[in-house]
Amino acid sequence: MGKGRQIPLGIVAVLLLIACSSFQQIWASDDSDSDNDNDDAILYESFDETFEGRWLTSNKEDYNGVWKHAKSEGHDDYGLLVSEKARKYAIVKELDEPVILKDGTVVLQFETRLQNGLECGGAYLKYLRPQESGWKPKEFDNEAPYSIMFGPDKCGATNKVHFIFKHKNPKSLAYVEHHLKFPPSVPSDKLTHVYTAVLKPNNELQILIDGEEKKKANFLSGDDFEPPLIPAKIIPDPDDKKPEDWDERAKIPDPNAVKPDDWDEDAPMEIEDDEAVKPEGWLDDEPEDVDDPEAAKPEDWDDEEDGEWEAPKIDNPKCATAPGCGEWKRPTKRNPAYKGKWHAPLIDNPNYKGIWKPQEIPNPDYFELDKPDFEPIAAVGIEIWTMQDGILFDNILIAKDEKVAESYRETTWKPKFTVEKEKQKDEDLETGSDTLGGLQKKVFDLLYKIADIPFLSAYKLKIYDVIEKGEKQPNLTIGILVSVVVIFLTIFFKIIFGGKKQQRVVANNTRPAETSSNQSSGEKEESTEKEESDAAPRRRSARREN
Repeated sequence: MGKGRQIPLGIVAVLLLIACSSFQQIWASDDSDSDNDNDDAILYESFDETFEGRWLTSNKEDYNGVWKHAKSEGHDDYGLLVSEKARKYAIVKELDEPVILKDGTVVLQFETRLQNGLECGGAYLKYLRPQESGWKPKEFDNEAPYSIMFGPDKCGATNKVHFIFKHKNPKSLAYVEHHLKFPPSVPSDKLTHVYTAVLKPNNELQILIDGEEKKKANFLSGDDFEPPLIPAKIIPDPDDKKPEDWDERAKIPDPNAVKPDDWDEDAPMEIEDDEAVKPEGWLDDEPEDVDDPEAAKPEDWDDEEDGEWEAPKIDNPKCATAPGCGEWKRPTKRNPAYKGKWHAPLIDNPNYKGIWKPQEIPNPDYFELDKPDFEPIAAVGIEIWTMQDGILFDNILIAKDEKVAESYRETTWKPKFTVEKEKQKDEDLETGSDTLGGLQKKVFDLLYKIADIPFLSAYKLKIYDVIEKGEKQPNLTIGILVSVVVIFLTIFFKIIFGGKKQQRVVANNTRPAETSSNQSSGEKEESTEKEESDAAPRRRSARREN
């Protein structure tokens, strides 16, 4: 046999180097995969397969709404569908292990599509506490204790993306619902939207809609939740009662005042003007209205069935050039002797003690926390009452990394939303309403943002009422916008220039300086009566004077 071929040492060295490099890459890859495993979702429900057997529907009699495994309209993607109107729905899925909300970041995310719109109904999720807290899957209803409730809800004046958490007071041991103040509004269309709540270890909460931040809050801030998580240190004493002899009247009628002898309460406010003269050319014998000479009795008019036919009336053309027609009557004028009903003038009340309020005491339920003591999440449930069908839930996610939630948004939500958006544009172009429809949507989005401004919270219901009328009659969009602008300006000027001063409030152990008034209640009432009465006679007599 021939001598074997020897492999040069240089090639051997290169092969060893390649082998080491490959081994390092494989090791690094394994480490990377391990990291990704740590970032995987705690719960992810795509509804690609039927929910039966994995999700349990409630057997409660009231919850007779039928859930369906159905495709999202225009897609091959499946979801959990609300199939009937005016029903209560309840369905729940238990987690393999409870999610602890006190350790690091937790992300709650899901998609909804209101395929038939949403006039009155909820589309939120409830993140339930362990069953030891007092509930059973087959008996799941609105009484089931939850840690967090999150998602859209719209009906009447309610139009918000809820975020509510229940927290146990360590002193009273009672669970209290804490509602996010000024939550974002529900998108007013029929597209798929993804809702995300990010709970961070620094007590921060972020609410995102379609990946865009709509609200940021702090769990420990009294400005962000109602009621505040941390109770007030001092509260009014619930057992303190107002003394029976406590007098809160700052002003009282003067008991020594006497009505003047010349005060005539029966004198009329208006009297006939004796100095008035009938204008020249007044047509006393001409009626203000005459039969329309061009009107003709319809051919099918039956006097026996329809009654005697009468021509419709029109304004008498002769009156157009005359100062007036018909019987002339003297106009009225203000009665100089009128004084109205007499009232005793008001004086400072010598027994005035101020507006009573209970004494303040230390709050026995007060506590302090560095971070919320959230209850763990052991199940995800949907418990809603809705007048709307076609609500589709999809891609329910619980994760511990915001990047995981963002990845799911990019891969599951965004492609669907893009298709739906393009389809909507095409439909708007076909109907010729693209410009108007886009304008209306922008207007309504603007109105909802205006309603969400914190300093307008007291007027939020009024603004929502106006917006909802506009959504039902979109041809009135501009008028609705003007109405909201008027409301906004009214509130703005009220805030800038101030309103009616509030009466001073004092504790029951103090007495404020006495206040004074330049006008008695009797004088105010008389002034109001005069103003109202003045206006009406002038309107009635205006035509005759002309």
